Amino acid sequence: MQLDLNLITVLDALLEEGSVMGAADRLRLSSPAVSRSLGRIRRLTGDDILVRTGRTMTPTPYALAVRDQASEIVRASRSVLVPRRSLDLAALDRVFTLQCHDALTASLAPALLHAIADQAPGVRVRFLAESAVDTDDLRHGRVDLEIGADLPGLPEFRSEVIGQDRFAVVLRRGHPGADGLDLAGYAAQPHVLVSRRGRLSDPIDDLLAERGLRRRVLASVATSASALQVIGRTDAVLTVPELVWRPLIDTFGLVTTAFPLDLPAPQIICVWHQRYDTDAAHGWLRTQVRAALGEAAVGG
Repeated sequence: MQLDLNLITVLDALLEEGSVMGAADRLRLSSPAVSRSLGRIRRLTGDDILVRTGRTMTPTPYALAVRDQASEIVRASRSVLVPRRSLDLAALDRVFTLQCHDALTASLAPALLHAIADQAPGVRVRFLAESAVDTDDLRHGRVDLEIGADLPGLPEFRSEVIGQDRFAVVLRRGHPGADGLDLAGYAAQPHVLVSRRGRLSDPIDDLLAERGLRRRVLASVATSASALQVIGRTDAVLTVPELVWRPLIDTFGLVTTAFPLDLPAPQIICVWHQRYDTDAAHGWLRTQVRAALGEAAVGG
């Protein structure tokens, strides 16, 4: 049976006001329109709802029995249809999942978790490593935010550039190139790459090839910690976005020198599904991520 839920609103007004005219004034409708709706309600329920008693209208026993239920349905429908703009952070109980490179996690997590613990103690965060294959996790809500260097390719995703970085070369202390490398000296070093897919080349190789140079890539590793462990114990070098990697570089006691080419600043991009555009809690999370990254950049 198809029901017009507007009839519940009319029923609620009739039972609250006790008359067709009063309900019409409350709903800002004409009395004939409310009378027609009352007729439909009577036909659907098989009950008179309101009956005349002298100059007033009296609800039937059925009407009295369903009055509270009708009022609750109206209140519930309003809460569904009226957007919630306020956010009670103290009461927020939610798990957010962020996916990003493990070096970015190391840079972002301390400031982000401090802010969350201070503002919304009921919130928990999962940091996932970048996947070696493309997934639909962001589309299906298994991931709330992806943070990386790529813009989304589909219109259902939203994005925001939340920071910029600069390239640097990571070396062990005492490395012969620690005081600086020209391009030829850089290319001559043994190199390590970080690649979740095990790639042994990246766009830097194309830049070197354009200048008639070629570097020797010793290995690719899956995680930043593995790469820095290798750098600390060999003469190999690693090229990374410096601000994002700075906390790990310092932790491993390594040093950096400027990358010997003037390259566009790599962007840090936050991506989410459009379903979260107007979600107040998700908007708050994006604000905290942006602020935490800014704090990390200042610290770097």
